[in-house]
Amino acid sequence: MKKIIVGFMLMFALPHVSMAFVNREVAVLRVMNKDAGKVQEVKIPVGDEVQFEKLFINVRTCKQTDPFDAEDFWGFIEIAETGKGRIYSNWMSRNEPGQNPLQHADYDVWMVRCE
Repeated sequence: MKKIIVGFMLMFALPHVSMAFVNREVAVLRVMNKDAGKVQEVKIPVGDEVQFEKLFINVRTCKQTDPFDAEDFWGFIEIAETGKGRIYSNWMSRNEPGQNPLQHADYDVWMVRCE
């Protein structure tokens, strides 16, 4: 019984342990202004802060999965709004856009890719 339990533990733990990431220099985000009805892609260098209308978007890191794994992109994003301060600070994934997007009354933000 112990061998079966250990086998299941290894089966689920090893894929997560072996996953490697490649650091990239630029994050590409998709920003939607709901009031204006426009969607725009914004390229933000890692470590820089870019203003998009009322939002200040800062990308702390942008990572791509190892080329030999299924392609995914992850970024740690911080977003502040003029007059309100920080409204978002979390990881975003391209392959799971509904898991951690910015969902704001005026804006939505999603991860597109890292370059």
